[in-house]
Amino acid sequence: MSSGAATPSSKPPGLQKLLSVPGSDPKRVNDLLLLRPDAAALSDPEPKDSGDDRHVVFFHGDIQNFQEEMALQPDAAQWMGWSLEQVAHMLGPRFPGQHIWVVRASTMYLNKFSCYHNFVESNMFGAPEHSFYSRDTGAFHHLRSLLSHAMERADLPNRLPPHGGAAGLPAGFQLTLVGFSKGCVVLNQMVYELAGARADPLMSPFARSISDMFWLDGGHPGGSETWVTDKQVLKELASSGVSIHAHVTPYEVRDPMRAWVGREYGCFVEALQEFGACPSKKLHFEDEPASIENHFRV
Repeated sequence: MSSGAATPSSKPPGLQKLLSVPGSDPKRVNDLLLLRPDAAALSDPEPKDSGDDRHVVFFHGDIQNFQEEMALQPDAAQWMGWSLEQVAHMLGPRFPGQHIWVVRASTMYLNKFSCYHNFVESNMFGAPEHSFYSRDTGAFHHLRSLLSHAMERADLPNRLPPHGGAAGLPAGFQLTLVGFSKGCVVLNQMVYELAGARADPLMSPFARSISDMFWLDGGHPGGSETWVTDKQVLKELASSGVSIHAHVTPYEVRDPMRAWVGREYGCFVEALQEFGACPSKKLHFEDEPASIENHFRV
């Protein structure tokens, strides 16, 4: 996520916290942070083109939470440099001119394990059980409604209209999805749903607005499916035109106790290449010992 540690004591400017924003089901809510392009520009003096309709959505990993929550947890306090607020501030200069959305997991089991229940069926530790597209529920439905309600709450000028309405997407609307560690389970679920979402006339415009997907050192406590390996599913991703980025560190892909992670990562990349995609991939810190510090720094 970052080439260097952030300063936990410095409060990032211009962040808006949106609490209990509903998705497609009013009972399924997530908290979000929004960093607007003008706020992100404060840390980048170079003028950039306006990107009012470009949005980056970030899904965090375990331990990461709001700063005030992390400060209360002994195991988390040392990682406050990667709090959700700090991550939003890091992403701003990396995606200039875009709205940065940080989606907080709906639950944090034991204040540590991020669980994205609203996007994908998961156990209490956040290990997912992936499924294919449904016209009523799922990751695409929740994300689309979540962003629509969040944009309304934030009073953005170019809002995503409610799902199923007559209005189309705002002109030039573009979406980049970024998953870090546990947060990659949301991206994986969306890959499983992609074919169905693109075939659904009501969801297709939103699904086709995704320009880029970033997997940053994906990992979860389950014994498999850390990376998508289903070839039929990956064939759809490869043909979708989405730019695919996969960045990993030895912490995940070279852990001898979880050897399947590295194998699945290899299958993910090789299958996409086989189907004609050109994923951007990089093993960071390959000459350094595996460490959680470098895991965060990816």
